[in-house]
Amino acid sequence: MEWQPDEQGLQQVLQLLKDSQSPNTATQRVVQDKLKQLNQFPDFNNYLIFVLTRLKSEDEPTRSLSGLILKNNVKAHFQSFPPPVAEFIKQECLKHLGDASSLIRATIGILITTIASKGELQMWPELLPQLCNLLNSEDYNTCEGAFGALQKICEDSSELLDSDALNRPLNVMIPKFLQFFKHCSPKIRSHAIACVNQFIMDRAQALMENIDTFIEHLFALAVDEEPEVRKNVCRALVMLLEVRIDRLIPHMYSIIQYMLQRTQDSDENVALEACEFWLTLAEQPICKDVLTAHLVQLIPILVHGMRYSEIDIILLKGDVEEDEAVPDSEQDIKPRFHKSRTVTLAHEEQRGDGDDEDDDDALSDWNLRKCSAAALDVLANVFREELLPHLLPLLKELLFHLEWVVKESGILVLGAIAEGCMQGMVPYLPELIPHLIRCLADRKALVRSIACWTLSRYAHWVVAQPPELYLKPLMTELLQRILDGNKRVQEAACSAFATLEEEACTELVPYLSFILDTLVFAFGKYQHKNLLILYDAIGTLADSVGHHLNQPEYIQKLMPPLIQKWNELKDEDKDLFPLLECLSSVATALQSGFLPYCEPVYQRCVTLVQKTLAQAMMYNQHPEQYEAPDKDFMIVALDLLSGLAEGLGGHVEQLVARSNIMTLLFQCMQDTMPEVRQSSFALLGDLTKACFVHVKPCIAEFMPILGTNLNPEFISVCNNATWAIGEICMQMGAEMQPYVPLVLNNLVEIINRPNTPKTLLENTAITIGRLGFVCPQEVAPMLPQFIRPWCTSLRNIRDNEEKDSAFRGICVMIGANPGGVVQDFIFFCDAVASWLSPKDDLRDMFYKILHGFKAQVGEENWQHFSEQFPPLLKERLAAFYGV
Repeated sequence: MEWQPDEQGLQQVLQLLKDSQSPNTATQRVVQDKLKQLNQFPDFNNYLIFVLTRLKSEDEPTRSLSGLILKNNVKAHFQSFPPPVAEFIKQECLKHLGDASSLIRATIGILITTIASKGELQMWPELLPQLCNLLNSEDYNTCEGAFGALQKICEDSSELLDSDALNRPLNVMIPKFLQFFKHCSPKIRSHAIACVNQFIMDRAQALMENIDTFIEHLFALAVDEEPEVRKNVCRALVMLLEVRIDRLIPHMYSIIQYMLQRTQDSDENVALEACEFWLTLAEQPICKDVLTAHLVQLIPILVHGMRYSEIDIILLKGDVEEDEAVPDSEQDIKPRFHKSRTVTLAHEEQRGDGDDEDDDDALSDWNLRKCSAAALDVLANVFREELLPHLLPLLKELLFHLEWVVKESGILVLGAIAEGCMQGMVPYLPELIPHLIRCLADRKALVRSIACWTLSRYAHWVVAQPPELYLKPLMTELLQRILDGNKRVQEAACSAFATLEEEACTELVPYLSFILDTLVFAFGKYQHKNLLILYDAIGTLADSVGHHLNQPEYIQKLMPPLIQKWNELKDEDKDLFPLLECLSSVATALQSGFLPYCEPVYQRCVTLVQKTLAQAMMYNQHPEQYEAPDKDFMIVALDLLSGLAEGLGGHVEQLVARSNIMTLLFQCMQDTMPEVRQSSFALLGDLTKACFVHVKPCIAEFMPILGTNLNPEFISVCNNATWAIGEICMQMGAEMQPYVPLVLNNLVEIINRPNTPKTLLENTAITIGRLGFVCPQEVAPMLPQFIRPWCTSLRNIRDNEEKDSAFRGICVMIGANPGGVVQDFIFFCDAVASWLSPKDDLRDMFYKILHGFKAQVGEENWQHFSEQFPPLLKERLAAFYGV
């Protein structure tokens, strides 16, 4: 007997579905309780599928809603549905996929794929054969419904479909999908391509075997009248470019011509998919060969795509010039992610990688303008100056155009090519930079904001010229923009100013008073979102000018508003993140100047750590009663404590003495979340330098934890643990001896691993050197196992304290085990030559080792040996050490 609903039960379910469409919150609460009650009945889900598939008398939204509630139930506990219920639902789905309503078909499709992704593809062996069978139906609705369901299954379970677990159904499915590329219905053609597209990136075997047929079929659909089909064709070609470029190369000329057409498609979604092609092509080694001849067509198309569309301007409120008094809506504010502290060393090439955020991220949806700009940016990096002949004539016309939309796009173009075409642009910059500075005062807010961004992309060049020429006028005008009446301009100006600060560093010192006046004035003026960016600009200023900020008049301007904000914010307010980051930079820069403010700041950080740990503990014990804490609060607090320890040095000692920070640190170092451990090891290192008296009693407990965290799977955790061990060595001296076995083997293993990031290699080398400096007898026997990677990883670091202590360690170890370096002595010579000005006693150590080695092997062998040296190395060793 087939299941039949009970009339009264059916009415109850329908009433529930009607109520749940009510906007009233009280009604919603009643609905939730009622749902809980009804879910106690095993056949409640039968009613839901019945309404979805059979109750044609009800309106579509109600039927669809019934299916979506069922979907949530399936997601939550399909495993516990009684078998007859589960069977009934599966049957009904397959029977009614061809419903006349596309909404109902789509809902059934979602339901099928939800059941399938609950591990039921294996438990529902007839699903795929039946769906593939339904594709053959003469009835359009049945075919479309089955394809909709298949597309969702392909999206959700592509890996499983290409595995032996299901007996490789793709061998049947892919050829089947390819037949439908020629179907008369555009919707079905579109489904068919979308299904096959799911398997390109994973190089599914069944697709690779049919790859040429697939490509032929795609070409046949290239000029389909249906935008959705053209979009899927473009998407397929973009992915094939990444995984099977070999099959596209023979057709590359016509593919490029096709993509040039599609990038100008009247349907923006098609144009956007096509525009991705240039981004992907730029990453392929063949880019230059295949694209050079087409630049003359491509560049104008990309440049044209960089204009704001009319719809963009409406969404951006481009005609609203002044909105600074309008409060921000909370959902406009992107969640902030705190980047945990990582300890790095100073390098020879000190160029920071600025994170270039495009200016209009309020439209944070990827669109044709952003994609075109990104494509031009990457192509500029591939073609460099060769792009300019195609660009300069266009730029001349755009940058001085009377229509603001056109002028704005020209300024964006100039910013997009800044990185790749810098060398070629230099002759034009003396004329262009003043023009851009004038654009900062344009009457249109969107022109002012893009000018901020583009100028920040040329900040490096500006700072290299005499300051009177460009830096001073640029800074003056940017500071005025920070106080602009338009919020988007404020934001762009603040971000651009932060970039300028990073480039100019101490060049800004003469203007500090003027800069601080502006930034502090902005405090009283800004709405919520831009305040967060302002904190960043202040923090970057502190990082850039360092101790120059430590002047009573500057402290007087800056600290009161910061502390006032600090006092206004509650412990659970996320705005604390950027403010804590900012204060951390300020504390490091002000050093002793921060002393009057340090106590409340320190106390609050300790409280934040303590609260988070307590909440985490309660959550772990009773997850059903308590919420999991947001550990970012603890991470940011640990990082600010690091900043205080670094800035205040020894002065932090009495604060540590009066708090339980060491106990808290012991817990944080064992937290399950890597970022928490990362920040706690950074703090441990900073406290070791600042007040070792409080760290020393804990060393026996801390060292085993540090040892287990020397795991390069978590790069940043491993990096900070390594650095902290090195700092502890320098304080412990010979007392480090019992702990060497806990860490040495791991360190040696890390320094020998292929593909280890540079920062981690450098920190590992320094810590091995420091360990050897304080315990040479324990470490020297391992010399042959690490000397070569040790030397190569430290040759590029600037002379500094850390490098100094590490090289002393190597020298002491060579003294203890001279045979350990014989095989790799040339690497040691090269590392020694990387020092510009070692301290006298370190130079003597180098001198003794070099001359000792030369005497040991004899003049003739030394001659043979030194003939392998590159000329520069020979010169330096002869000049500095007379060998």
